[in-house]
Amino acid sequence: MAKVWSKRFDNSLNPFIEKFNASIGFDKKLILEDLECSIAHARMLGKTQVLSSYETSQIVNGLETIKNEFLEGKFSPGPPSEDIHYCIEDKLISLIGEIGKKLHTGRSRNDQVGTDIRLWLRKEIDNLDNLIADLQKSFFNLAKSNIYTLIPGYTHMQRAQPLSLAHHLLAYLEMFQRDRNRFQEVRSRVNTCPLGAAALAGTKIKIDRKFTATELGFNKIYNNSIDAVSDRDFCIEFVSAAALAMSHLSKISEEIILWVTDEFSFAKLTDKCATGSSLMPQKKNPDVPELIRGKTGRVYGHLQALLTMVKGIPLAYNKDFQEDKEPLFDTVETISSCIKAMTILINEGMEFNTSNLSHSVENDFSNATDLADYLVGKKVPFRTAYQVVGEIVKYCLERKILFKDLKIDELKKFHGEFDEDVFPNLEPLNVVKSRNSDGGTGFIQVQKEINNWEKKLFF
Repeated sequence: MAKVWSKRFDNSLNPFIEKFNASIGFDKKLILEDLECSIAHARMLGKTQVLSSYETSQIVNGLETIKNEFLEGKFSPGPPSEDIHYCIEDKLISLIGEIGKKLHTGRSRNDQVGTDIRLWLRKEIDNLDNLIADLQKSFFNLAKSNIYTLIPGYTHMQRAQPLSLAHHLLAYLEMFQRDRNRFQEVRSRVNTCPLGAAALAGTKIKIDRKFTATELGFNKIYNNSIDAVSDRDFCIEFVSAAALAMSHLSKISEEIILWVTDEFSFAKLTDKCATGSSLMPQKKNPDVPELIRGKTGRVYGHLQALLTMVKGIPLAYNKDFQEDKEPLFDTVETISSCIKAMTILINEGMEFNTSNLSHSVENDFSNATDLADYLVGKKVPFRTAYQVVGEIVKYCLERKILFKDLKIDELKKFHGEFDEDVFPNLEPLNVVKSRNSDGGTGFIQVQKEINNWEKKLFF
């Protein structure tokens, strides 16, 4: 296949360099977007009378034919085309002849590929928003059925205070909502059209950039033609937002991996989301959360790759930008598959051991703060109460007993304000129930959270 620029050169490319230079192997993913972009561009050239109405209809019909052939599996882009843009242009010329050579009037591959990527990413962000919303619904449903199920809360991976399991799960809804918000913010900047900026300086051809932007659903156009073809901030922003979302998926993955161990035994895996060992018949492995945890580093790597790609590039377009697509494509594929897998895991791959959870919060000192708060309620200064309870914890540890095993006379030796009414305050359900400050784990607050999320997710 002759290159469109081949008349400028005396010799053809070295075969290896030709292959090294090509992007058709991965940018063919943009075929539908490239066709959409080209159709809008052709219509604009017709509107401004750069093309006749006949030429416009011929080009648009030819592009529609290519689209239909691709969707029907009759057209498969690939080598020897250098990229998807030349591949489509060459196919168009073969279909409609010389008129097809007029399509590229008033544009460059530089603004063309920038437009294609934005069209593709805009659609993928919308898909991601739906996937994350489905994941949120899965967490919501699990939380709604576990308001009164208790789970130990941890700080520094040490038992801290008991929590409503629903409250713990709803924390992830908050994280995922921030992820959705971030993706929408990125989308607002993705939705700026570079088409018509041409190579870097605009064009003397009579074009209407606002017409093509409107045709393609963009909110606005780039104000500076150099910035239009050299901006890849939106790619980095997207992968950055994806990296944060992956960190949240990795966080819950790590918790699930811990929960299903024999040591924790807070939950168990169902057969739908676990595999066995090739050697040890008793094993049930948490492959899904482990893979998600592992794939998080993959997205982090893509973010670093994109940041490195742009750090020393002079204005305007440079071939380095060919390296934006594979990290971007793989990030979308990775995060989408991880969200889907986590949704299935939450829906049908895991079951909580509620009896073990109850036992765990009844046999530790995570109610120590409540013992101190009891004294505070008796007008004892908190720091004094804190030190008193510290002595009681030490006393219990030496005797291998818990607060509930103490007699009131023993407690009074540490402080005279203790009375029989202290013991109900130390029961796990009452401990959780009492934390009724806004945003707390108290059941009234958790029910408010449930009600608010139900409105957001289902109405």
